[in-house]
Amino acid sequence: MEKSMATKNSQLKNKKAPEVGYEEALNEMSAQPKKRVRGQQNRPKSQNGWKVMLLGGVLGCIGGAVMFVLPFVLPKEALPDLNFPLIPSQSEADNAIYSDLTGLTLNSLAEKTATAYCIQTPNGTDGARPQVGLKQAGVVFEAIAEAGITRFAAIYQNPASAVIGPIRSLRLYYLQWDTPFDCAIVHAGGADDAIEAVRYGGYLDLSENYAYMYRSYAGSRLWNNLFTTAYELKQFSADNGHEKSQIKGFSRMTPAESVRARIDATVAEKLVITKPASHNTSATAPKVTEIGIDFGGSETFNVYYNYDAITNSYARSYGNGYAHDVYVCPNEDLGEPSPENVCGLEQMSPAVVVAMYVEEHRADDNYHEDITTVGSGEAVVFQNGIAIHGRWEKVSVKDQIKFYDDAGSEIKLAPGQTFVEAVPGYGNVAY
Repeated sequence: MEKSMATKNSQLKNKKAPEVGYEEALNEMSAQPKKRVRGQQNRPKSQNGWKVMLLGGVLGCIGGAVMFVLPFVLPKEALPDLNFPLIPSQSEADNAIYSDLTGLTLNSLAEKTATAYCIQTPNGTDGARPQVGLKQAGVVFEAIAEAGITRFAAIYQNPASAVIGPIRSLRLYYLQWDTPFDCAIVHAGGADDAIEAVRYGGYLDLSENYAYMYRSYAGSRLWNNLFTTAYELKQFSADNGHEKSQIKGFSRMTPAESVRARIDATVAEKLVITKPASHNTSATAPKVTEIGIDFGGSETFNVYYNYDAITNSYARSYGNGYAHDVYVCPNEDLGEPSPENVCGLEQMSPAVVVAMYVEEHRADDNYHEDITTVGSGEAVVFQNGIAIHGRWEKVSVKDQIKFYDDAGSEIKLAPGQTFVEAVPGYGNVAY
């Protein structure tokens, strides 16, 4: 066995390979199967692949160059005008100073702590309309004063309007809503219980004082002709050593949070990572574009709001179809002018509307109204084009009202002017 193996090896060793030509060798090599690397896939050959890649690269370079040069060669009017919501950076948000009254950005800490003024403003058809300077109020409470006629408690901080008013009498429930704002109470007399409370309750009281107010006899305002100015209000605060207010405002979103809330507001169901969605995740919540507030009396005092998505505000009108226009005046000291002579008309358009149901009944004099302000009740918050149903709660006269959604979470209001509508139980809120 060993011999035969040795003989065979010797024969193999001495055997010469057959002579093969160059072309035959190439054909033989191409006919043999190629080795495959583990994990490698067979890929079809493409003789034009490099050409496609080269062409794509050239076109990409040309396109980038065109986009870079285009703004410089086209006229400005030919370029598209793209407007996107401005969301401040985190550093800007950290350094910003926000108003406790409106949630809007302020220029300084002095503006944040400046004196607040709570001004009783009429809304009757006996010369009270159009009101003057009301657009500068940060928060406006509206409620029935008597005989189905509504009145405003308008809260200002850092006012600049040349004219503000008219000014009318005070009610106790308006005073109780005013109290958390630490404001000067500006009025012209009032119900007996309100006058007693403001005089002996430690409030800064300004009631029909012609050192800081004046009567304008132009037009047909009748007895709704008592006005003040931003300059006179600030002079009153300085004269009485009350040049700062510690405002307890509503819970507010920052402007950046409000922008994000508006973008996210159309999602019908917020996704929670710990549980599956119960509905179609592409479903959207309907926008609320029309609001009707019925105080249970004359259409003249009912109000309607129409949402404007462009301005993200609610244009306010009366139930009789007339826009709620007010005089907007120059931001300077003009003395004591008639508003009709120096101011122009604009429609009221708050950023937030809150409708809250309140317990209301006729006062002991069987004429004025009495409203329970401390307690809780049903509420609807309208902001960013949506409606949030929930409730309101006020723990004490000195505490601010808080709003909660149906899940029990506190609602942060969007920044900007806020109208709070106190709707009696016999009234109605439609949207």
